[in-house]
Amino acid sequence: MFYFCSMNTWITITSADDIRTIIEKSAGKPQIIFKDSTTCGISAHAKSRLENGFAHIAGKADFYYLDLLALRPVSNLIAQELQVTHQSPQIIVVKNGQATYTSSHHAIDAADIARHL
Repeated sequence: MFYFCSMNTWITITSADDIRTIIEKSAGKPQIIFKDSTTCGISAHAKSRLENGFAHIAGKADFYYLDLLALRPVSNLIAQELQVTHQSPQIIVVKNGQATYTSSHHAIDAADIARHL
């Protein structure tokens, strides 16, 4: 089940079924997953930078938010299904069912993400 959270921009991932839906939707439009460690200052800073840079990517992709501390098994499923190494914070761009770009920590940048859409 999805629901919008802060700024009506992020769609919150709440279950493993959501990951399958994201992968399916990526056939028509890029999907962006942000994995957040809610107790980490670096993660909070990365999320803030993304939100400040949404103008670079608005309308070009759907944006998903995962609280990986609350849903670590779902985070593990993302790593398995998309064949990416788990990191936190982490951004993953999904296109045509595959992770086509990933970044983590201080390297997360909205303008860089836009170049990979």
